Amino acid sequence: MNTPKVFESEYRFCLILWEHEPVKSSELVRLCKEQLGWKPTTTYTVIKRLSERGVLKNENTVVTSLVSKDEVQAAEINEMVEKIFEGSLPAFIAAFTKHRKISEEEIDEVQKMIDNFRKGE
Repeated sequence: MNTPKVFESEYRFCLILWEHEPVKSSELVRLCKEQLGWKPTTTYTVIKRLSERGVLKNENTVVTSLVSKDEVQAAEINEMVEKIFEGSLPAFIAAFTKHRKISEEEIDEVQKMIDNFRKGE
């Protein structure tokens, strides 16, 4: 199953949802007003739009996600690597590391991920 596209403002909404779910839609309205400065109609519109796209469900005014934060992030990275780096992960990493200092701890963490991937974990 393909992960539905989540746009930037929707992603900020989803961060709130993931942190508080399951959550009543009225509570989401309050949180979005507080954290994003949204009007209630904006929040309800986003809930409806994301529900239609299969990102969340709103049953009996209780909102829960159908897609995890990890899934949305992975889909976004995959789209960017495909579009900007012609599907080349090494090209993406080269561009990323060329303009950003990476700590020894981060290098070790990435190496551990690669090692685990090689082992099939």
